[in-house]
Amino acid sequence: MIKQTLTAALCTALSLAAHVASAVEEGDPAPDFSLPSIYSDRPDVTFEGLAGKTVYVDFWASWCAPCLTSLPLYNDMYNKYKDQGLEVVAINVDNPVDDGLDFLLDTPLDFLIPSDPDGEMATRFNVIGMPSSYLISPDGEVKLVHMGFRPSDMEMIEAAIVENLPE
Repeated sequence: MIKQTLTAALCTALSLAAHVASAVEEGDPAPDFSLPSIYSDRPDVTFEGLAGKTVYVDFWASWCAPCLTSLPLYNDMYNKYKDQGLEVVAINVDNPVDDGLDFLLDTPLDFLIPSDPDGEMATRFNVIGMPSSYLISPDGEVKLVHMGFRPSDMEMIEAAIVENLPE
């Protein structure tokens, strides 16, 4: 019995280590992506289409309270820096997609919102919690990985964005 418990614990630890080791980290190239917009009348969102921009990728869900707090603040930040080359891509992972759309009815946002209901991109980024955000420089390098959200985080996030805006 003890041997089975130890074996199970070891397998769990190895799985967790493999999961953490393959996570997208600062300094890594950003994973390529192409996802449909959450809005059926808008075009797909592709990483290729954002070339040369500073991109803040945020994974969110309608059931995540910190996500819902962060999105309006990201919208303000987007509007402040979009003319300087910032793009915010808020990838919604709700399944069904209508859950994310219901939130957006009450909280319209100006930036790109692709839908990832099957978690394909969340898996490629190796997202382990909500919200998870990644700042990508114009040359495609991950400059910041940020897990969770508190309003006090905005100062640090904005400073990292300003530092990485295209010249």
